[in-house]
Amino acid sequence: QVRLVESGGGLVQAGGSLRLSCAASGLTFSSYHMGWFRQAPGKEREFVACITKTGSNTYYKDSVKGRFTISRDNAKNTVYLQMNSLKPEDTAVYYCAADSSSLIETRSIKYDYWGQGTQVTVSS
Repeated sequence: QVRLVESGGGLVQAGGSLRLSCAASGLTFSSYHMGWFRQAPGKEREFVACITKTGSNTYYKDSVKGRFTISRDNAKNTVYLQMNSLKPEDTAVYYCAADSSSLIETRSIKYDYWGQGTQVTVSS
């Protein structure tokens, strides 16, 4: 049984930082590209960042470039999202997801497995 479990969310003031973690089990972690998505109330789920299977390449939503960093530790079966300079518009539920495709994807439909999400709230 595949499980993705996010942690690290919370309430932070604008300009602050949070580090999200996603621990994976039940799959060969290094065989999956990993992504972070988010969904704000009343909005569709959107891509935030993704990282290739080996960690050699990363991709970001334009609005988080320079503020967010995705990384992974294949020995720990964990992917991270370091979020700095947070803004109120970053408020959302953040989800990690695993994608077995040969080519890395930013489209959520391509991801095979999803976590339950962790709430991030940024106050102004």
